[in-house]
Amino acid sequence: MNELHSLEHMARELCKQNEYDRDQIVESIYDHAAGITANTVTCLDLGRRGFENRVDNVVTSRLWGFPIMFGLLALIFWITITGANYPSAALADLFFGWEAWLTNLCQTYHVPAWVHGFFVLGVFRGTAWVVSVMLPPMAIFFPLFTLLEDAGYLPRVAFNMDCLFKKAGVHGKQALTMCMGFGCNAAGIISCRIINSPRERLIAILTNNFVPCNGRFPTLIALAGIFFGGSALLSAGNLAATFVVALLVVLGVVMTLAVSRVLSQTLLQGEASHFTLELPPYRKPRVGEVIIRSILDRTLFVMGRAVIIAAPAGGIIWIMANTMIGDVSLISICASYLDIPAQWMGLDGFILLAFILGMPANEIVLPILIMSYLSGGAMIELDSLAELRDLFVVEHGWTWLTALCTMLFALCHWPCGTTLYTIQKEQKSWKWTIMAALIPTVAGILLCVLVNGLVSGLHLL
Repeated sequence: MNELHSLEHMARELCKQNEYDRDQIVESIYDHAAGITANTVTCLDLGRRGFENRVDNVVTSRLWGFPIMFGLLALIFWITITGANYPSAALADLFFGWEAWLTNLCQTYHVPAWVHGFFVLGVFRGTAWVVSVMLPPMAIFFPLFTLLEDAGYLPRVAFNMDCLFKKAGVHGKQALTMCMGFGCNAAGIISCRIINSPRERLIAILTNNFVPCNGRFPTLIALAGIFFGGSALLSAGNLAATFVVALLVVLGVVMTLAVSRVLSQTLLQGEASHFTLELPPYRKPRVGEVIIRSILDRTLFVMGRAVIIAAPAGGIIWIMANTMIGDVSLISICASYLDIPAQWMGLDGFILLAFILGMPANEIVLPILIMSYLSGGAMIELDSLAELRDLFVVEHGWTWLTALCTMLFALCHWPCGTTLYTIQKEQKSWKWTIMAALIPTVAGILLCVLVNGLVSGLHLL
């Protein structure tokens, strides 16, 4: 019994000693910290900090935060779309000048017609379309977007959007990856690395395709200009077309939030991570460094992957357009099989086939559709929107509903080959790569069927 009491006494003494030691350690830490702060010289630029606080009170306020954010992003989109027209046209002229030279070379050396068709009209022309359409917008968008980041504004965007993404059960940084997807979805996938949580990073990857990239903007703008704004594409009086494109962009953001919410409640359940964000000070952007970094690290990197996918696709499309069964090309036969499901979606078989064949790169969807309608043997582009309208409306019976459903499916369908390739590289999982293709495709089909059914039903009343 005495031994038991002795052991209890020793235990109490040890506990007291441990508590004393812990108190001593904590006290020494605080003393050391106090010594460091005592020798620290602080120089606050109260005028500058006060000015930045006043700016933040505006750009992150509930009243002005979102309008300023959307205004800046809209300005970037407008500069990208408008500014890319001239370099895109110059690149197209350059590449098709080379195509003419290659054609003359093939004729001089009596190269077989199928070799010239496959490699020049197929592989080279398909790659030329992708580079001439993709490269200028990316070369403009990425530096502009990076300048906002370098100036310290993008953390304010994440701050404004954090509440919406938190309600969707995902990380607030997904706002930044979503914005990057407007330039290129493949680049948006790469930017998802900034999200630490694997679950939330995967949700950001699976939903990034709901925002239109540079490759889909030409199709959206052209169809909006033809069917909703007349023939003057994005002119001063073409506000209706601009409004339709803007609504589609907003719809893409809404779809991103809605699908993220569904995924966070079903396949990828979990609590949203806390997003502790310290707003950095505003600073003067390092323009030269930003341009070089964005072109080398983003533009050329994504462009290289796009060329790898688009080059063989151009050859395959040429083969389908020039393989005849009877008097009908293989591309027309495939379109006829797709016509019934396409009609449910408010499309036709040629439109759906153009999206399927355009999987390597969204930029070639419209050229493939024109080629299919004209029964041409290679991808071509008409010289004006008026000619394009005649081809769609007069010769193939398009209505505004056909154009709307085509635009909706362009907004919500499988990612391009470059983006799928990037997802597989980032996730190293074919399962999630396939899911990244299925989720937007199912959403796009359901959306088109719903819109087509509602409008057709109203016409029958």
